[in-house]
Amino acid sequence: MIRKFNRYELKYILTHKEHLKVAEALKGYLKRDRHAGDKGLYRIASLYYDSPDLSCYRNKIDGIWYRRKLRLRVYKDSDMAYGFVEIKQRINRTVQKRRLVLPIDQAKALCAGEDIGIDRLDPLDRATASEVLFLVKALGMRPQCIISYHRRPFEGSIYDHGLRVTFDTYLKYRIHELDLAVAAKNRFFLPPDIVVMEIKANEKVPVWLTSIIGALQCNIKRVSKYCIGLEQSFSNRRNSRIYQLQ
Repeated sequence: MIRKFNRYELKYILTHKEHLKVAEALKGYLKRDRHAGDKGLYRIASLYYDSPDLSCYRNKIDGIWYRRKLRLRVYKDSDMAYGFVEIKQRINRTVQKRRLVLPIDQAKALCAGEDIGIDRLDPLDRATASEVLFLVKALGMRPQCIISYHRRPFEGSIYDHGLRVTFDTYLKYRIHELDLAVAAKNRFFLPPDIVVMEIKANEKVPVWLTSIIGALQCNIKRVSKYCIGLEQSFSNRRNSRIYQLQ
């Protein structure tokens, strides 16, 4: 498993019909992600942490070029015995991610600022765990929002190493019962007909893919699932600065 990487990420908002056209055009270029199940997808739930004044959210809507966010992710189709603790950092247009996998109880404890004996981890995981503790303690981070969705993932061939294209549907959130193990009710934060497409590339997006995206008139959107979920919980939805459906 890759625990540290840098890449470019581009996001698009599509209708279901538009997503089907894009997916059809990508056939022959991409292959289904090997981790996807029999239906070609997996279910993701992420618990996002933020400071009491929501500094991660504010940095996003203010367009701060350097920003970090902390989340605990589980894959709902697995036994959920392990959690993926992730620090996602953006510097200008480059996304950097640091990740470590821990038993779910240890993952929760680490994100709560507890010492889980990180000295016993290997050096790379130890550095990530130390950064998590720093963020939690320095910013007073605490659980704020759970985001869940179904992901249909594809990856590039040996000629497009590191390329990934994903389609996310059933995009839901909740700000209550902030425990990933609890089967609480989630609400849609985007209409059910909307699909978030993400293109992720190590160095550059291949020409064939930019040609397809251009031909189908897909427009880049500055979108954050976490921020949209939070904004859905705010009283005045019309003042959203993150997302406006065209």
